[in-house]
Amino acid sequence: MTYPIEKSDPEWKALLRAKGAEPAAFEVTRHAATERPHAGKYADAFNAGTYRCICCDKPLFASDAKFDAGCGWPSFDRALDAGAVATRSDRSHGMLRTEALCPDCGAHLGHLFDDGPTDTGLRYCMNSASLHFTPE
Repeated sequence: MTYPIEKSDPEWKALLRAKGAEPAAFEVTRHAATERPHAGKYADAFNAGTYRCICCDKPLFASDAKFDAGCGWPSFDRALDAGAVATRSDRSHGMLRTEALCPDCGAHLGHLFDDGPTDTGLRYCMNSASLHFTPE
């Protein structure tokens, strides 16, 4: 799959380092790793603003869509708009899940589940390491 923004692994590593991204950001965003629950800086953050892709700064989620799912990862009940987050089938680890990706650079963000508590019924379970927060 190709994306509007593509870089080599060394370029992504340099970019993330320059942004001061979490140490796990490269493995999470470029190789679909998962950070440990309750380890990410946005798991328990509820300030007003916008969550963006750490790799390319694409706006992904508004803070008013964030809720405490009790799972240890930042969770949102909806994306910022219809094109803000891309999805694809993920059959890794012997499971069938829906992977959430940045549509601009292909960064792995986390997974989308249909067990959310709000009227959307959705839970975007994201890795803090894949996000950058811009305060309101």
